[in-house]
Amino acid sequence: MSGEEVSRSPGTTLDVVRRQNLTQVLRLAHRDGPISRAELTRATGLNRSTVGGLVSELRARGLVEESEPHPTRKVGRPSPMVVAADDTVAIAVNPEIDAVDVGIVSLGGRVIRRVRYKNERIPTPTEFVNIVSAIVDGMRPELDASYRTLGMGLAVPGLVRREDGRVLLAPHLGWREAPVSAILAKVTGMPVVAGNDASCGVVAESVFGAARGVDVVVYLNGGASGIGGGIAQGGTLLMGAGGYAGEYGHTLVESAGAACHCGAIGCLETEVRRDALLRAVGLNDADVDRLPAALALAWREPDSAGAREVRRQVAYLGIALRNIVNGLNPRRVVLGGFLATLLKVVGEAGIASHLGVALPGARYDVGFVAATLGQDVLLVGAAEMVFAPVLEDPTLMPLELEPATV
Repeated sequence: MSGEEVSRSPGTTLDVVRRQNLTQVLRLAHRDGPISRAELTRATGLNRSTVGGLVSELRARGLVEESEPHPTRKVGRPSPMVVAADDTVAIAVNPEIDAVDVGIVSLGGRVIRRVRYKNERIPTPTEFVNIVSAIVDGMRPELDASYRTLGMGLAVPGLVRREDGRVLLAPHLGWREAPVSAILAKVTGMPVVAGNDASCGVVAESVFGAARGVDVVVYLNGGASGIGGGIAQGGTLLMGAGGYAGEYGHTLVESAGAACHCGAIGCLETEVRRDALLRAVGLNDADVDRLPAALALAWREPDSAGAREVRRQVAYLGIALRNIVNGLNPRRVVLGGFLATLLKVVGEAGIASHLGVALPGARYDVGFVAATLGQDVLLVGAAEMVFAPVLEDPTLMPLELEPATV
């Protein structure tokens, strides 16, 4: 059965059909672009004329662009390439204890510009708002001249209430009941959405990175402020009843461990820490970009402080991963931030060897991979929250031009 036949099931109207088909085409251009009209025709099951009309309307709404087709030796006119519009953008923000990152991210997941503001101290919610608004003000001439900005997305290392973006608790930042989304919306005049940073990461890696096409994915992000987690199934983020699912940084891994900000003892993020790795190889926060090379070098010397710290942290990480594997049976676990560095140092087999008594079925199903989006992952995920309504219903964007006749 074709995509058109599926769309025209009883109870649907022509407007609903059109929106569904626009959504199909836009999502493909967003995720897979540049993609030819011919490929869109095959992927959607729609006929060529219908796809041409949909692309024309999406262009008129400023959501896609077309470029010259790639050269081909095939007979006939080659199909134009369709890509998500690079001038339709979101502002993406990631606050951390050491820095605040602000980026301009295009529809299609490209980080066009990135500004990193290094904190002299951990910012309060008010200081954070001031930092972001100042950076955005500096971007205004560029934004106004070159882009259509749909809003701002915040990837926050903490508990974020789903319905209003209020930060209930970001322990390492020291934020409690912080309405930063509402304040930023008022100050900047933009719609603002917020979510947990690792939940943003799993969305980004599922759409553009190491988890594309994977049915059940868990993402663990290791940052300056700790470890967060996100879960996706079938490309859909699993958030839990209140939006707080995936807090694997607070998995118990050491019953005699250190006290955690959450009030418990021996959480994963108290035992597996970036600052401990930096100290073990003689670096500090300012040298964080040198950490992967330093750990790789230390790993060659089994008795070095760096190698011992890697082994210690990987053992604790394995305990948490065993619980994840047994509880969720994921197809893939994606490790980001300094956890990706640990994976690259010891290898997938080195991680898997610490799963211990993980149940055999789930253990054999799972693979461990490093995040592929690197330092862009959280900004891309934050932007996806902004783009989500338009990707769901492209008709939310007004027609800027009359659609061309196909």
